[in-house]
Amino acid sequence: MAEQTSTTPRSPKRSTAKTEAAKTAAPKTVKPKARQSDVAAPMIDPDHRRALIAEQAYLIAERRNFGPGSEVEDWLSAEAAVDTALTLGVAPSRK
Repeated sequence: MAEQTSTTPRSPKRSTAKTEAAKTAAPKTVKPKARQSDVAAPMIDPDHRRALIAEQAYLIAERRNFGPGSEVEDWLSAEAAVDTALTLGVAPSRK
């Protein structure tokens, strides 16, 4: 007996409306999770934060014997140290 082959062409698969809509829809945006620094900042009074930074800046200046010309660097270093400590949830150290 001879094998019979089908000569009828296959119809292409039709895409459904759901997959077409998914192809044309805008990509989904992923909302980033809140970082700890975003959460910690509103939890402290700005005046209290400033007082912590001022105290830390004083201690940094004291370690360098209050030499002139580095006040801005002292403040910025103190600000970074206080913000890091607040983000991590620990009190700034008095080194």
